Amino acid sequence: MDFTTVIWAVVVLGALAIVFGLILAVAAKVFEVEVDPRLPEIQACLAGANCGGCGYPGCGGCAEAILAGKAPINACAPAGAEGAAKIAAIMGMEAPTGEKMVAHVLCNGGTNAVKNFEYRGVNDCLAATKVLAGDALACKYGCLGFGSCVAACKFDAIHVGENGAAVVDKEKCTNCGACREACPRKLIVEVPYSKKVFVNCSNKDKGPAVTKVCANSCIGCGLCQRTCKFDAIHVVNNVAVIDYAKCKGCTMCAKACPRNAIEPIPTPEEKEKFKAAQKAAAEKKAAAEAEEVVDLTEEPVEELEEDAASAAKAEESAPAEETAAPAEKAEEPAAPVEKAEPAAEAAPAQEAAEAAPAAEPVEEDPRQNDVLPKD
Repeated sequence: MDFTTVIWAVVVLGALAIVFGLILAVAAKVFEVEVDPRLPEIQACLAGANCGGCGYPGCGGCAEAILAGKAPINACAPAGAEGAAKIAAIMGMEAPTGEKMVAHVLCNGGTNAVKNFEYRGVNDCLAATKVLAGDALACKYGCLGFGSCVAACKFDAIHVGENGAAVVDKEKCTNCGACREACPRKLIVEVPYSKKVFVNCSNKDKGPAVTKVCANSCIGCGLCQRTCKFDAIHVVNNVAVIDYAKCKGCTMCAKACPRNAIEPIPTPEEKEKFKAAQKAAAEKKAAAEAEEVVDLTEEPVEELEEDAASAAKAEESAPAEETAAPAEKAEEPAAPVEKAEPAAEAAPAQEAAEAAPAAEPVEEDPRQNDVLPKD
């Protein structure tokens, strides 16, 4: 074997490598794209799960969007408040404040929901809704329980429970939104992490139709709304909705619900205690109202006497001029009213008498005194 040939081959290949290396180095400098040094730092603060919950293609796309101002600092929900605070420090901005939000499934039907038929096919919720025969569940708002949300979650934070409906593990949930996107019936919403009271139903049909399809459905009766002392729950479109800005977590609405549609579901003993307390409160209120009516109808004599005395005192304290003036006016005799009509009638009569000529005296006939001779 000729070693000279081998040596030359090595030398040529080495020279070519050096030449191509120099060319690549020059090209890298000429065509260099400047990268913001903050980009890798921001990407390091993200969860790194590439879950797509932020709406961008992976964590790299999310970091670029945050750096460009197209996405908020807390766009990566799995990174949590701690990651958002680090990104805010890198960007020179204030960290966003607010309570942690987690996912919640608005259904607790599962095995308590009526089935139209037994579905045997692709184990996917979306596929189950495309069956020609219709929905497998009689409730068109219920959780199908085939686990599309489970497959979408990258953090193992949601599972199908024992009753056949999806349940969220709020300790693991990062609120990435992947389960919400995967649910074909849009039953998954975000709720505050600190809250413990939830409505587990989204059926918007009226009472009779709802009771036929599920034993745990909300019938929109309004008992929860009337029971809540904080005006934190209302019936909207035939289903209860909680206003978490007002909710104090007293769980009174859950105890008042006759269908166990509000979580935490109370035990039978808690239900009985609640009913007894409500009955006692109603009786106490009725008794108080009856006593108030008696007090209003039977006014004490002392109060009447006090009112009369105060009225007399007020009259005495009035100015003397105000009381004397009416008296003087009352004592003055009324001016006599002259009758004008008789005077008016007498004036023409008097004028007529004065204008008439005086009557001439009648001469007496001397013969009227003669006495006729008697026969």
